[in-house]
Order: sequence, then C-alpha cells, then structure tokens
Amino acid sequence: MAFDEVRSLAVKLESDIANGPIVPTVTPHEIRRHLAARYDFTNPIDLDEVVADVETMLRTWQVHVTHPRYFGLFNPSVTVASIVADALVAMYNPQLATWRTSPAANEIERHTLAWLQDKFGLPPTAIASFTSGGAEANLSAVIVALTRAFPDYGQQGLRGLPVSPTIYLTGEAHHSFRKIAHMTGLGRAAVRTVATDHRLTMDLGDLARRVAADRRDGCAPFMVVGTAGTTGAGAIDPLPELARFCRSEDLWFHVDAAWGGAAIVSPRLKRHLAGIEAAHSITCDAHKWFSVPMGAGMFFCRHREAVDEAFRAETSYMPGKTAGPTHDPYTTSVQWSRRFIGLKLFLALAEHGESGYVEMIEHQTRMGDVLRGALQRAGWRVVNATPLPLVCFTRDGLDTARFLAALYQRQIAWMSEVRLAGGEPVLRACVTSYRTTESDVEWVVREMGKLV
Repeated sequence: MAFDEVRSLAVKLESDIANGPIVPTVTPHEIRRHLAARYDFTNPIDLDEVVADVETMLRTWQVHVTHPRYFGLFNPSVTVASIVADALVAMYNPQLATWRTSPAANEIERHTLAWLQDKFGLPPTAIASFTSGGAEANLSAVIVALTRAFPDYGQQGLRGLPVSPTIYLTGEAHHSFRKIAHMTGLGRAAVRTVATDHRLTMDLGDLARRVAADRRDGCAPFMVVGTAGTTGAGAIDPLPELARFCRSEDLWFHVDAAWGGAAIVSPRLKRHLAGIEAAHSITCDAHKWFSVPMGAGMFFCRHREAVDEAFRAETSYMPGKTAGPTHDPYTTSVQWSRRFIGLKLFLALAEHGESGYVEMIEHQTRMGDVLRGALQRAGWRVVNATPLPLVCFTRDGLDTARFLAALYQRQIAWMSEVRLAGGEPVLRACVTSYRTTESDVEWVVREMGKLV
C-alpha cells in the first residue's frame, strides 16, 4: 500500500539524520531570500518539485531533534507507526468535535486514553481527552478547578467572585501556568511561587505557610500544581505529601506530568510517580516520552461532572446531547473542531506493545545514567538529582554560552543552558531519543572534554 512508501522514507530519513549534522548554520535573511525567489504564488509549481525543495529546507535548516545526539528539550525521535498515523489522519481528515461524525476515531481515542488512565490509577469513572499539548491540558485543569471551586465563575467570570483565587507551584514548574493565569483572567500575580528544597522539589512547609497567609489576607487558594519531571532539572515534587495536603486544605491537586508521566508504564520507574493516583487532574504529553509527533497532549480528570460543567456548550448547529455511554468531545474539552490526535499513540502502542515502551523508556533512563557517570568521571559536576534521564552539569569557570557555541559549531551534540532556582547558568542534557546508544554518550563526553 501507499503507506509502505511513507514507512521506507521514514526509515531512510532516520539513517540520514543520524549520520548528518545536528545544528543548522543559517540566517533568517537567507531563508527569506530563498522563499521570495521561488514562491510568489502567482503561477503553479509541480508538487514534486515543491516537496523536494521543502524537504531540502527541513533537512538543512533545522535542529534535528530526532538525532541520537540531540540532548535538548523534550522533543523525541518519533516512531514510524506514529508517522504513518499522521499521514492516515491527513488523508481521512476526521472531525472529532462530535461522536456522530467520527465514531471510529472517537472510540480509538477513548480506548487509548482508558489504557493510560488505568496506569495512572484513576477510576473508570474519570474522563480524558487528547489536547494540542501540555499547555492546553494545563489550561483545561485550571478552568475545571476554577469552575468546581467557584460555581459562579462559569457564568460571571472573576467579576462574580468576592475573593481573589490563587494557584501554588514552584519556580521550576512549567511557564504555561503564568500564561494561563493571564488567559483565564486570574492575572499572573495569582500564581504563587513556592520555595524548593535542595532537590528542587516543592517545600511543603513553605506551601503551607503561603496558603495560610493568603487566606488570612482574604485570598482564596484553590489549586496546587505538582510537577512530575520539571523541564529544567527533571525534579519530581513530593506527590503523596502534596495529595494529603490538598485533601486537608480542600484544594485541587493537579499533576503536570507532561514528560515524566510516561514513566508510569515502567515497573522500575513508576514508584517515583507514587501519589499521582490521588490527583484531581493530570497532564501528560504523548509527544514527549511516548515518542510520537507533535502535538499530542492528554488531559485526565477524575471528576467527570466537573469537566462537563466547565466545558458544556449548546448551539443549534451542533447535535444535541448523545445518548448512551458516549459524549461529544466539544462539550468536554477546550477545542471545538479537532484533529484525530490519538491515532499516533494508538498505532505506536499497537505495533510496539506495552513491553516495547517499557524497553524504550528504561533504555533512555539507562543512557541518562551512563551520561551522568561519564560526566562525573570526566571531571564535570552534576548539580541535579533525578531518576529521569536529564543531567544538569557544569565545572568551575565554565562560560556556558561560549561552550555551547563551540559544541554546535563542531556538530558534537545539541544541549541547552538552564538556571536552576535562579542560580548561575549550567548545561542541561536530556536523553530524548530511543536511538541514543552508550557509544553516542561516551563519544559526546570525550569531545566535550576537548572544548574546556
């Protein structure tokens, strides 16, 4: 079938990228000049010619996040099955706003989400949806939590509230929550930054003090965000303790497990996510550690009725409420028209099975351990502590910006700079590719040693 060609192209590209440069050398002017010279859209151009040109641009002018020596943000090497899935979806173009328009696609998503929902320990009565990414999932959590805590919010907005709602998270949590506070009308000042301990995880004592102080000042705490795998350092907040605190204080407990959530499928790693089963809501991104193309986030919530209330909508041009054990996604999520996001995870799970994902996740974790050990033996100082494959490191007198420029110029690897807890910049390397080998890691550490 035609998808055999998609598969063969994906396999060839995998090999080409692994043997080519990681970091592009290009200016905005160069790309704009190329586009302006070829595409004024006045006359048609043969599609094969355009596709060949675009593929050349993508091969030449982007950081190759699927390269085995890409140690950057949570952009993985993607499975071939998930590439085929995106092609299938584009061809059939199902509309998932309602169940009636796409019964098969809606049920495939429901089935896939139910598998992970069970892994997280949420009850069968919980509800889940695919999202464009973690930011949308986090937005969903804030809207649902606000609606449940303040019944007038849905109709009157913040104008109908006599108090100022507040959210609590650490400085290591994802920046999306501050944007979400702006978008929902809470305002960025409503986000309270809780101190962290030496492991960069939430300080429970400081959380308790801040919540108590805000209540004394007339504010209305309503939500605590625990992170399972922070972007900067891979830190995992104390989820069981946060769950108990939120129960005792009647606060919504959200776990942002956009990256680290995939560890729940690993018998060796899932203990580090203990407490996630007590969350009111969870964010997890399939386009991170489940190795499918962007964007594929997931939002899970144990309170179906709260989701129904937050996102209910009625209009004459949409069908009425569905009967039986189904629902229309536009009434239980942020999006209206929506792509068949879940197929890429479904196909990848079907082809590789849970055992394949366990092997992949634990392989990357081992490569993180190899990287950590190799760096320490080479005289680098590791400055974070996490069971996940993310290593932050430095050495005395290091100019990180200059070092990274040399690293990129020599095409050794791609990694980034981070400031942990507002401190000095350090290097950050995260194993994001299932193609990364021990030889890749050891070669990178040796080559890095030549730059200092």
